[in-house]
Amino acid sequence: MEASWRQVAGGRGRARGRATAAPSSGNGFHLRGAGGGRGKGSPGAAAPGPSPRGASTAAAAGSSARRSPAGPGALQTSVASAELMSQRKFEEIKKANQAVAKKLVEEHFSSSSEEEGDEDLEGKQGKIVANTFITYTTQTDGDTRELERTKQYVHEAFQAGAMTCLICIASVKRNQAVWSCSGCFCIFHMPCIQKWAKDSQFLVSSLTDDDFEKRDYPWPCPKCRFEYKRSDTPSRYYCYCGKVEDPPLDPWLVPHSCGQVCEREFKPPCGHKCLLLCHPGPCPPCPKMVTTTCHCKKAKPIPRRCSAKEWSCQLPCGQKLLCGQHKCENPCHAGSCPPCPRVSRQKCVCGRRVAERSCASPLWHCDQVCGKTLPCGNHTCEQVCHAGACGECPRSGKRFCPCQKSKFSLPCTEDVPTCGDSCDKLLECGIHRCSQRCHRGPCETCRQEVEKHCRCGKHTKRMPCHKIYLCETKCVKMRDCQKHQCRRKCCPGNCTPCDQNCGRTLGCRNHKCPSVCHRGSCYPCPETVDVKCNCGNTKVTVPCGRERTTRPPKCKEQCSRPPTCHHTSQEKHRCHFGPCPPCHQPCQKVLGKCGHLCPAPCHDQALIKQTGRHQPSGPWEQPSEPTFIQTALPCPPCQVPIPMECLGKHEVSPLPCHAVGPYSCKRVCGRTLDCQNHTCMKECHKVTETAACTGKTKAGPECLQCEEGCSKSRPVGCPHPCVLPCHPGECPPCVQMLRIKCHCKITPLFVECRKITTADVNEKNLLSCCKNQCPKELPCGHRCKEMCHPGECPFNCNQKVKLRCPCKRIKKELQCNKVRENQISIECDETCKEMQRKASEIKEAEAKAALEEEKRKQQAELEAFENRLKGRRKKNRKRDEVAVELTLWQKYKYRLLPACAVVVCVFAWYIAWG
Repeated sequence: MEASWRQVAGGRGRARGRATAAPSSGNGFHLRGAGGGRGKGSPGAAAPGPSPRGASTAAAAGSSARRSPAGPGALQTSVASAELMSQRKFEEIKKANQAVAKKLVEEHFSSSSEEEGDEDLEGKQGKIVANTFITYTTQTDGDTRELERTKQYVHEAFQAGAMTCLICIASVKRNQAVWSCSGCFCIFHMPCIQKWAKDSQFLVSSLTDDDFEKRDYPWPCPKCRFEYKRSDTPSRYYCYCGKVEDPPLDPWLVPHSCGQVCEREFKPPCGHKCLLLCHPGPCPPCPKMVTTTCHCKKAKPIPRRCSAKEWSCQLPCGQKLLCGQHKCENPCHAGSCPPCPRVSRQKCVCGRRVAERSCASPLWHCDQVCGKTLPCGNHTCEQVCHAGACGECPRSGKRFCPCQKSKFSLPCTEDVPTCGDSCDKLLECGIHRCSQRCHRGPCETCRQEVEKHCRCGKHTKRMPCHKIYLCETKCVKMRDCQKHQCRRKCCPGNCTPCDQNCGRTLGCRNHKCPSVCHRGSCYPCPETVDVKCNCGNTKVTVPCGRERTTRPPKCKEQCSRPPTCHHTSQEKHRCHFGPCPPCHQPCQKVLGKCGHLCPAPCHDQALIKQTGRHQPSGPWEQPSEPTFIQTALPCPPCQVPIPMECLGKHEVSPLPCHAVGPYSCKRVCGRTLDCQNHTCMKECHKVTETAACTGKTKAGPECLQCEEGCSKSRPVGCPHPCVLPCHPGECPPCVQMLRIKCHCKITPLFVECRKITTADVNEKNLLSCCKNQCPKELPCGHRCKEMCHPGECPFNCNQKVKLRCPCKRIKKELQCNKVRENQISIECDETCKEMQRKASEIKEAEAKAALEEEKRKQQAELEAFENRLKGRRKKNRKRDEVAVELTLWQKYKYRLLPACAVVVCVFAWYIAWG
C-alpha cells in the first residue's frame, strides 16, 4: 500500500504565475459635442483605443448627460468625472506594466539560464568553484577525488536547466527562494514545498481523524520520501548551510549560498565539520588525518583520512566462533564474525540419528516419535524427538467428562464415561448452547432459525443460525483513492484499499505513475536523463521531462570530423550538432584561362535550390517547401582588374580579367534626340559618327527614337494626359467626357473635361444639375419642389394643407410654410357657436327631464307608502287619487331621444369627414 500522504489537488502546469497587465479600459473616450476630444498629449492617446468596457462607460455617460434635465452644467460634471476615472485607470495599468517589465528584466539578468560570453562565463565559474573548494583542497594537498559528487551539485547550480523543481517542473533561478532536502539534497521552490507539506499533512489527517491542528503529522520529501515533522515545515528562506536568512544575490558566489564556511556535521558524525564554503549537495568526506588501528587490533596504528579511518590489515581474524571449536579464518573485518562455515557429524536432540550438519547450528530435531514407555506402564510417549524426561501419562489422575461438568478418578486404561447431563457447550455461532446429552466429539452445528442481518446491515432474513447471510447489494462507498467505488458485495463498511493501478501521466510527460490508485498528485518522476553534446564527452543530468527544454551542454572539445572539401584540413571549431559550418578558407585553385589563383572562399559545398521539382496537380495539393542541395560550384571568373574604355567614351575603368573587351559603363547615353525635348535614355552604347552626328551631344542612328507621350503640364483640374505624342507647342483642349454625379447624387452626368476645368462656380453648379425635382424631404415632411440644386433645400414649402377650426366644422386649405410658422389660424364662427349652444341646451333638457322623472317616481312611491299605512279600500283610493298631468317631455321622450342621437351622429360625422 502506498504512503498516505500525497499532494491534494493543484495542477502540475508549467505556468509561473507571472502577472500580466490587463488591456487599458475606459481611456480616451469622448462625448460628441461635449468637448471631450483626445489630443496627442492626453493620457488616452497612449492607448491604441478604448476597450469595449470603456466605450460602454462613455456611452452610458453620454446618454445620462443627454437625459439629465440640469443642462450643460451636469453634462460637464459627468464628462469630467469620466475623464478622471479614465486617467486613474490608465495610471494603474501603466504602473502594472512597468512592474511587469521590471520583473522580466530582473529575471532575465538573474536567471540561471541566461546567456553570457562563453570564455568569461567559464572563467568566472572556475573561480567560484575554486574559491568554494580551496579550504578543502588545502587539507588534501590538492586531491579532489572525494569532491566529485559535491562538484556535480555545484556545477548544476550554474548549468542552464539543471536545477529543476520536481513539483512544478520549472527551472530554479538565482533570485528565487528555495529549500533543500537534507536526505537527497534536491532543491525545490519555497512556495512549492510549503504547499506540498501542507497538503500532505492535510491528506494524512483526512484519512486518520479530524483532529488536524493538535496532531503532529509527518510530511515526506517529494523525491526521496524522507519524513519530516510538522515543525520542520520550511517557513523562511535560508542558505545551504542554514546560517543566513534570505542570502543576498552575489554573482561571485554559488547561487543561494552565503559565502561562509559550511561547518555542518559530517555524516556519519566523526567530530569534525565541513570545511567547504556554503554549498549545495552533500558534504564531502572528512579530510582530517587521524591515527587508527585495523579492525582486529593486531596491526600498529597508522595515520589515515578521518573518512577512511576504518581499515583492514588483511590478516586472518583468529577469533573463536560461536561453535566453540573453530576460529574465524576470514581476513580482518569489521563487526561480528560470520557463522562457522564448517560441516560435522552431529546427533539430534533425542540422540537416535546422526547427520552431517553445519557447525553453526548444532541443535536439530529428527522426525521420529519418542516411543518411550510412560511411568504408567500402559502407554508410550507420542512427542517427536525431544530432550529430557517424557513426563507423566496424560490419562492419569482425575479426568472430566466430555461436557466438563462431572469429574472421575479412573485408571489410565479406562475412558471417561458420559455423565448423562445436557452438553450445554456454547456452539460455534456464539449465541446458542448445545442441547444434546453429554457426548464425545464436537457439537453439531446450530440449526435454530433466527432473524439475521446481512453483513452490511441493509437487509434481514430468517435462516439457520449457523449460516452466514450475505446479500447481493454492492457497496457504493468510495475507496481511499476517492476515485473508484468499493463494489464489494455486502460490504461491512471497512472497504479495502484500491488495488487498481494509478496510470496517470507524471509531470515529466514521459512515464506513468506505477503506484496503486491514490488521492492527490503523484510523486515526481524519479528518473533522470543525460543531455549530451554531439561527441558525448560532455553531459548534464537533468530530471526526466526537462530534456526537451534543456539545451545541450557546450563542449570544449574540437570537432574531429574530416573535411568535406578539397582542403587537407578544416577550420578549427568546437563540437557541435548538425553539419559542420561551411569552409571559409580561400579556394586557391589555378584558373584555366588566365592562370591566376581563385581567391574566393571554398565553394565545394554550396547550397543550391533544387529545380525541376514536382509541380502541384491542382489547387488542392499543398505546395512544398523549396529544397536546397549541396553541390560543388565551379570557380568564379577571374576578377583581376584591367583598364578599358567604355563604348560611349564616358570613362576608362578597370575591368575583371574575364570580361576584358568593349563594355558599357551603364550610364545614360544623354545625347539630344530629334524631338529636341528629350535625351537618349539607353545605357552607354556604341554610336556611329556621321556628318549629322558629330561630337558627344547629338544622337546617332543607334540612339532611341522619342516614343514618349506629351509631358507638358495640363490645365488645373484635368486628369487626362495629352493624346498626342511628344510635340512642340501648346496641347489641344481636352475633349474627353467626365462622369459626375448631380447635386442630388442620383443621376450620373457626362460633361466634357474642358467645360469643367474652365467653368466658374455658377457654371459648375449648372453643369451638375440633372434638371429633375429635388428628392430631399423638407422638415415638414413634404418633398422639395426645387430643381436639383446644391446645398440645403430652401424652407419655403407651398404645399396645400387642410386646417380646421377648434370644433372641427370649418375646413380650409392653406400653404404649409404659413401653417408651420403659426401665421394663420381658423376660429369658430357664429354657426359653430349656435350649434354648440343647441347641443348644450339639449344636454340641459335631458338632465332636467331626468331629474323630474326621478322626482315623480319618488312622489308616487311616497303616496303608495302612505296609502298602505291608512289601510283604505281600493275603491276609496281610486276616488281620492289626484290626477297628475304629464309634461310634454314625459309624453314624447321615447321619440325625442332617438332623434337627438341621430342629429348628434350626423354632426360628428360632418366634423370628422367634412
